[in-house]
Amino acid sequence: MKKSPSSKLWLRRHIDDPYVKRSKREGFRSRAAYKLTEIDEKDKILKPNIVAVDLGSAPGGWSQVLGKKAGDQGKVVAIDLLEMGEIRGVTFIRGDFTRNDGLAALATALGGRKADLVLSDMSPNMSGIPHSDQVRSMALAELARDFALEHLKRDGAFLVKVFQGEGYQEFFKSLKDRFEKVAVRKPDASRDESAELYLLARNLRATPLN
Repeated sequence: MKKSPSSKLWLRRHIDDPYVKRSKREGFRSRAAYKLTEIDEKDKILKPNIVAVDLGSAPGGWSQVLGKKAGDQGKVVAIDLLEMGEIRGVTFIRGDFTRNDGLAALATALGGRKADLVLSDMSPNMSGIPHSDQVRSMALAELARDFALEHLKRDGAFLVKVFQGEGYQEFFKSLKDRFEKVAVRKPDASRDESAELYLLARNLRATPLN
């Protein structure tokens, strides 16, 4: 199939991307690894011996960062619908965390431990219909939030990718209701033209505001 002008432009921009080049040199599976490391440089969310859950982990850029940081005494559990190659220090589950069997597999892998950190860099398969894509994106963020609320330690952190648009303000408020601190992050490794943002929520409230 002949590539469209827009797909050719994306491919050229991807190949020329300095973070893509850097990820290849440094052995990371995706440029997304640098989004996480940039956020960590500012917010110090990654620590040795951490218990972390990576929702929607493939191809594994974030899991690579987490596995290295957690060390042998930590615990990193990753889940995705797509296959992901083995990463040292990471327990991978191929499944759907939005289904009961996926949630059960995550709970089993955690072995009853609460997480220090829950992360979601997920996006839906884009249809090209803005309203539909935004609704599905926010639905994934909400499911990730609900998982975090159930499985985080009291002083834990939740990092989630969202897109500005319909439902964003309501989602942001829902985090403020349940966490003591919520910050907006746009790392340099996130493309300027992308509407994506990362919300970092920390320290669960003893009692929700609403």
